[in-house]
Amino acid sequence: MKTILYNAKIYIEKNVFQEAVLIEDGVIKAIGPNKNIMLNNADKIIDLQGKTVIPGLNDSHLHIAMVGESMKACILTSAKSIDDIIIIGKDYLENCKNPTALHGKNWNQDYFTSGEQRMPTRHDLDKISSEIPIVLERVCGHVVCANTKSLELLGIDENTEVGGGEVIKGSDGKPNGIFTENATRLLLPVLPDKSLSDRETEILNAANYALSTGVTSVQSCDVMSKEFKSVFKVIHNIYDNGKTKLRYNPQFNFQDIDVFKEYLETEHINGSYDGRFLSRGALKLFKDGSLGARTALMTNDYNDAPGIKGVPALSDQQLQALCDLATENGIRVVTHAIGDGAVESVINAYERTMKGSGNTLRHGIVHCQITNRSQIERIARLNIPVMLQPIFLDYDIQIVESRVGRALAETSYAFNTLNKLDAPISFGTDSPVEDLNPFPNIYSAVTRQRMNLTPEKGFIPGEKMSVEDAVDAYTIGSAFNEFKENEKGRLKPGFAADLAVLDSDIFTIDHNKIKDIKVVKTMVDGDFVFEM
Repeated sequence: MKTILYNAKIYIEKNVFQEAVLIEDGVIKAIGPNKNIMLNNADKIIDLQGKTVIPGLNDSHLHIAMVGESMKACILTSAKSIDDIIIIGKDYLENCKNPTALHGKNWNQDYFTSGEQRMPTRHDLDKISSEIPIVLERVCGHVVCANTKSLELLGIDENTEVGGGEVIKGSDGKPNGIFTENATRLLLPVLPDKSLSDRETEILNAANYALSTGVTSVQSCDVMSKEFKSVFKVIHNIYDNGKTKLRYNPQFNFQDIDVFKEYLETEHINGSYDGRFLSRGALKLFKDGSLGARTALMTNDYNDAPGIKGVPALSDQQLQALCDLATENGIRVVTHAIGDGAVESVINAYERTMKGSGNTLRHGIVHCQITNRSQIERIARLNIPVMLQPIFLDYDIQIVESRVGRALAETSYAFNTLNKLDAPISFGTDSPVEDLNPFPNIYSAVTRQRMNLTPEKGFIPGEKMSVEDAVDAYTIGSAFNEFKENEKGRLKPGFAADLAVLDSDIFTIDHNKIKDIKVVKTMVDGDFVFEM
């Protein structure tokens, strides 16, 4: 099957564009001026009418199953107060038939504009219902609140403790319903079990949405600890039967080394991967939490919360043991690290596990938000890939200086500095923490502004990236994480025919309009999988 796309503005690399491309059996065979490519015979010839074409976008870190789950969950993004959370929760339950539990997502106390600007407690959630368990996740996913019924069903009391997390207590010395980091997992048993069919539907719904935004590949953390066998079963069923063309590279989370060993003895040995649509992936670890929840691990106390440095989800010893075991088995590691204390620990662990032989497995850091200059330079020197989420600036611009102080803020979210130092960088959204639509993310990298166009000159404007560098981070940069930089991420001969046709020219429009770009067509492996 041969296809020609012509009369387009096709992005090849910085300052290089072409007009037409010849595709055969899912691979780019030739690219060049219209007159040259049109000399070839083809089964399909499509006039793109001057539209801009970029490589298919590759989200380097998100949770695609949770994106699908969020499509039917109780979403609390619009809540501007604790009272709003109560109202939204009650309305959601009224529209459910015989609910056995309420699972909500995306509240953020920093967006509360009335009442107390604090995290909701079990006493607040009891006003939604005291008859069924209620579990509401903060937007970052690193703090969860639950009602009294949940705690009663789980037997959680003042004596409950969890390593790498906290069951927060109220003034009465009893749990107040707020859980952080590893402690949030205590609440999972009160939520209804999902069938394998339910899980598959969630992933496929999210995959369809991803393709509609020009995202053709994802590096997704959906496999969590002890449930790994059932989740892998769903993933294999999807890809063994060709149910989606979204390319999938798993990031499997094992905080417990014994469970990781069980994975090594089962899925790692026996799992079937074609390497094209389903790849083996990486071990995903959590070293700390989030800046908004003050659980990101800092070297010094939070500027606005003396005595608090964040929460280590793994001790340095646990982190090292997991990194070493993964390295011994040829498995890449990607570690969530947001605070400068967590970043330092991860760099140290990687450098020790490299043993002077270089970062051959491309162990990487997810988020890498709060950094000092020396950490940035070490990351570049050690060739540690960094999976960035520029869209986080839309919220974090409001809080970062109050959390960490001006001096440290100025060397944080250092997208352009990392790029100039030739550190391997890639872009993702951490969706559903943020929407997986890539264009607001690119806008954030280019403008360093919030969606309301503030601050006028951008936050730390020296860290603004060019449009070309931002697109490269989302394509060839993300492919590097998968050891596929010679297979996808560019529109060149020999590369996979994964591409997105845009409704506007991302390279010439006003930067403030980048966030509003829509995808007209998405192609994966030479086939159009989405058309507006």
